[in-house]
Amino acid sequence: MRTILAFMVLLLASPVASAACPPLLDLKLPTLTEDAASLCRYQGKVLLVVNTASQCGYTPQYEGLEKLYRRYKDKGLVVMGFPSNDFGGQEPGSNKEIATFCEINYGVSFPMFAKSAVAKGTINPFYERLARASNSRPRWNFHKYLVDRKGERVLAYESAVTPSDPKFVREIERLLAQP
Repeated sequence: MRTILAFMVLLLASPVASAACPPLLDLKLPTLTEDAASLCRYQGKVLLVVNTASQCGYTPQYEGLEKLYRRYKDKGLVVMGFPSNDFGGQEPGSNKEIATFCEINYGVSFPMFAKSAVAKGTINPFYERLARASNSRPRWNFHKYLVDRKGERVLAYESAVTPSDPKFVREIERLLAQP
C-alpha cells in the first residue's frame, strides 16, 4: 500500500508530458546559422510562414512581418522566414549573406531558416506539407501561410497580401484568440 501511495505522489508531482507534436511540425530544419531546429518547439503557437527573397519587389514586407512579430509574439504568434531562390533568382545569397541582409536592413528577429526550394525541385518538406494542407503552393516570393495553434488548419495568402492588410491581421487575431 505504501509503495502504491508513494508512486501516486510521485506521479502527481511529475510534470505532465507535453502533447505529441502535430505531424505538420514534426521536422528538424536548418536555420540561417546552419543549426538544426525542431519545428515541434513551435507547437501551440500560431505560425505565419513566409518564403522570402532579398531582391524582390515584395522584399519591403520584411518590415511589416517584423512589426507583426513584435506586436503579437507575446500572444503566441511566430513568424517563420524561409528564403528561396525559386522565383526570378531573387535570393542568390548564401545563408550568411541573407542573415546579414535581414538584420541590417529590417532588424529581423523572427526565426529564419536556411535557403531552400519551396515550389520546384527538391522542395523543403515543411513547404510540401503546407501546400498539401492548404491546397496552395507559392507562386512567387512572400507567399504566406497561417497555421493554427493545433498545427491542423493551414490558410494560404498570395504575395500581394501585405502583413498590414486589415483582413489578414484580423485572421491572425482570430487564430490567436483560439485555444
